[in-house]
Amino acid sequence: MSDQDTYAATLVDEWVRAGLTDAVVAPGSRSTPLVAALAADGRLRVHLVLDERSAGFVALGLGLATGRAAPVVVTSGTAAVELHAAVVEADQAGVPLLAVTADRPPELQRVGAPQTILQEGLYGGSTRFSAAPGVPDASGSPCWRSLASRLVVETVCNPAGPGPVHLNQALRDPLVGEPGPLPPGREAGEPWHGRVAREAVSPPAELVEGLAAAAGSEGLVVAGAGAGLAALRLAEVLGWPLLADPRSGARLPHPLVVGAADALLRVPGLAAWRPRHVLRLGRPWASKVLAQWLAALPPTTPQVVVDPSGAWSDPERTATAVSGADPGLLAAAIAEAAGTEGSGPPEPSAWARRWAAAEVAAQAAIDCHLATEAVPSEPAVARVVTEAMPADGWLLTSSSMPVRDVEWYGRPRAGLQVLANRGANGIDGVVSTALGVALGSGAPTAALVGDLAFLYDAGSLLGAPDRPVRLKLVVVDNDGGGIFSFLPQAGGLAPERFERFWGTPHGLDLSAVAAAYGVPARHVGGLDELRSELVEVPSGVSVVVVSSERRANVAAHDRLNAAVAEAVQAVLTSGLPAPAEGALPSAAPTRAECRARARPSS
Repeated sequence: MSDQDTYAATLVDEWVRAGLTDAVVAPGSRSTPLVAALAADGRLRVHLVLDERSAGFVALGLGLATGRAAPVVVTSGTAAVELHAAVVEADQAGVPLLAVTADRPPELQRVGAPQTILQEGLYGGSTRFSAAPGVPDASGSPCWRSLASRLVVETVCNPAGPGPVHLNQALRDPLVGEPGPLPPGREAGEPWHGRVAREAVSPPAELVEGLAAAAGSEGLVVAGAGAGLAALRLAEVLGWPLLADPRSGARLPHPLVVGAADALLRVPGLAAWRPRHVLRLGRPWASKVLAQWLAALPPTTPQVVVDPSGAWSDPERTATAVSGADPGLLAAAIAEAAGTEGSGPPEPSAWARRWAAAEVAAQAAIDCHLATEAVPSEPAVARVVTEAMPADGWLLTSSSMPVRDVEWYGRPRAGLQVLANRGANGIDGVVSTALGVALGSGAPTAALVGDLAFLYDAGSLLGAPDRPVRLKLVVVDNDGGGIFSFLPQAGGLAPERFERFWGTPHGLDLSAVAAAYGVPARHVGGLDELRSELVEVPSGVSVVVVSSERRANVAAHDRLNAAVAEAVQAVLTSGLPAPAEGALPSAAPTRAECRARARPSS
């Protein structure tokens, strides 16, 4: 019987007691006792991923979908380094993740032993908690369950909020052995340390009083990722329009919800509107237009940031106050202070009706412009993906243009969970994250990714056909880095230099790349074809490729934003007739309806 095999079996048993359901393993030698324990236990679903970088992002996707950490187990040396990107994303996005790196024993450190690097503290300040307990020895067995349990608790209940935890586990030859009896655990299969949920922080009285006094005035709620439905409740209590990012969970069909904020704020007449109060929830939008508009508000405009995780989400440094209060408690406290607790939402103010009218005009303009495009644009692809997914679906959007197109042009709808790796905003590991989300959710899942993000993580498709998921990868192929065509580099550099270092054309057949991994792929030429691919997401992994052209894509965005500006300006000129409650469009008009709207009246 081996002490380190007994230790590894104890870890796994305690992780099961703590409620974990999945683990991710990358093959290697030094991690053998840990992997053998996972395989022998059988109560966790174990996902084998060849590449450690991909394995880290699969674990990240599992954490995104389930809210639980998935241990990702790798061998020693550079294998541990490969997890760093996923650890950083988990840190900045607040996603539970348990990185388990096998290590060489102390006698092999700093003597030139192969596959040996300094792994303690490898992830720096990105972890919520780190442990390096050394080679397991029976004398330490009374502490094994406590350590295993704490590792899980720290991923979700750390004072800094959910995030990554690092166990750097030294192991000594022989690596293959048999476990002995495990140290006794708690009765009835309870974990050694119970999770105690972080107590929701009550809002300070001055914050409640200030917002309650401003209810019904010209204020705005701006909701980003993590805001949740409390953002909509706050908007109702305050009577303020809600600018809702699709990742917020609050971009729903509702008279107060504004989804087209990026396009609206490009309209000079509307951008001149000035709220008297701003309440910001969750992470910032990707929209630079919205960020710059908020930053340009007068310094006397109160901008309050509320984030219960304690994140300081204020990159423009314009917040007048930052609070860790729970948004749900804040909404209830405001309603009580304003004397509206238990009553329905107040009648929308003239300010709220102005925003609602502009939103209706913008959404109709987006629908009609995209419906009459001769060639499907990238904004049209994003809108179709958000509309066509089933009611219980999940959507992961890649950084760069996909997340922006979904944010700018995605229609408000219910029944779709929208996620993105926007902690560190990288394009690495997007396909792997999508696999993790699909594994964790068990629901139909789509990922909208660019061609470079797809190619960067194409190796994660190895073994994908055998995974028990329903995942459709929608790849926008514009033969390079599309977002750079929107940036100053595109016009400020010689074309050949721009193409080589920023445009980065790849010239590859992406369907063939997918097919090389045994993943079925097809190219679609129109939006109806794309829609039919997403209405039902069958079992397995498949790829849909939609072609685009980078320079044409910039022009397509400009034309679409101009169409919105024209429609909204017409509404501004006409005096902003308020739409009736419930009159927000819930489906795209037909091509014939759009053409009819465009005809001049006789």
